[in-house]
Amino acid sequence: MAIWDLTDELNHPLDFLLIQNGFISLFHQQAVLDEATSWLRNHRYKVVKVDAAAWQSTVDLHQDVARALDFPDYYGSNLDALNDCLGDVAVQAYGWTASDAGLVLVIDGFEAFKGKDASTAHHLLDIFARQATYAALFGHRMMCLVRTGDPRLELPLVGGLSVAWNHHEFLSTR
Repeated sequence: MAIWDLTDELNHPLDFLLIQNGFISLFHQQAVLDEATSWLRNHRYKVVKVDAAAWQSTVDLHQDVARALDFPDYYGSNLDALNDCLGDVAVQAYGWTASDAGLVLVIDGFEAFKGKDASTAHHLLDIFARQATYAALFGHRMMCLVRTGDPRLELPLVGGLSVAWNHHEFLSTR
């Protein structure tokens, strides 16, 4: 993973802005999310999207995430297995390759699933944040962009950090 230019402190690129406060960023406006994912794709990030609003149960969550990240057939479809497989994704065993600048998991409609199973929704983000930290130890960039229809959504600590709104919307969500 290339480092960012310290001399350009006031003009950091979008990827820096998205992960400077943690590996999970909140979005509300679809257009802002679309602009961010377009920028990331144009800068060689692999962007994969899941629709949490369609998840009726944890079974749906596990199937959707496993498909999006190319988990192996033996994936156990539980939170422990999710943690294990995301650890493999962190070291590029599957889900993305060294030719990608990084991996971006976009979770759309997060508040809908959070309303059905707040504990599992939180664990999903917490596991991703921990594995993104693990990925960084090997010079790999992973981030999760979470879009919600609730501009006032607040989440408990994820990976030991507060979950921040993206830099375009952070003032409008207060």
